[in-house]
Amino acid sequence: MLSYQQSKAFYDRFGKKQDWQSFYEDVATGALIRNGEFPNASAVLEFGCGTGRFGERLLEGHLPPNARYVGIDISDTMVALAKERLARFGARAEVYLTDGSPQLDFGAATFDRFVSNYVLDLLTFEDIRTVLQEAWRVLSEGGLLGLSSLTHGFTAMSSVVENIWMTMHAIRPTLVGGCRPINLLEFATEPRWRLRCDDKFSKYGVPSEILVAEKVAIG
Repeated sequence: MLSYQQSKAFYDRFGKKQDWQSFYEDVATGALIRNGEFPNASAVLEFGCGTGRFGERLLEGHLPPNARYVGIDISDTMVALAKERLARFGARAEVYLTDGSPQLDFGAATFDRFVSNYVLDLLTFEDIRTVLQEAWRVLSEGGLLGLSSLTHGFTAMSSVVENIWMTMHAIRPTLVGGCRPINLLEFATEPRWRLRCDDKFSKYGVPSEILVAEKVAIG
């Protein structure tokens, strides 16, 4: 696994090349948009906003005109790219640099959508659980969690790709950007979350998973 600083250094260098991953990511993030009820959203937080590409898609065609988008990222380069990309949306879009901690510097029930695309697969299992605990905290009651990630192979071709990917990750995690396949459904569990959607996709053999779940009040 990459440390926070190693991840920051990698993605500071990677920069705009992150958008090249759209060849396999778009099928999953498109499904996430279709299932995330974004036309009914008023405030969206994206954990790991990258170049701002997903935020731009939401603001351009899927969020109401008065909806607010906030993106956070550990990389100075990514934050600069996202700010430039989203500048035309004015006060509707905010982007902030973080230290990579899974703890979020936002108040409880501040957002009604929490999204993270191809970021949790960079984190330790402990950090993934912390991020989802924080997502539950910052979401309003009935708010939606939307996630996309690399996942385990579920077809013959995607299983081969997973094996190659895991071999490269074992040799040197930076060869695959520190990411590795995970199972999102293991983390968004009851009683905190009510599952709305869990689906898998394979594009050019790269296996992805999306998950949408509703925050459930406890106690």
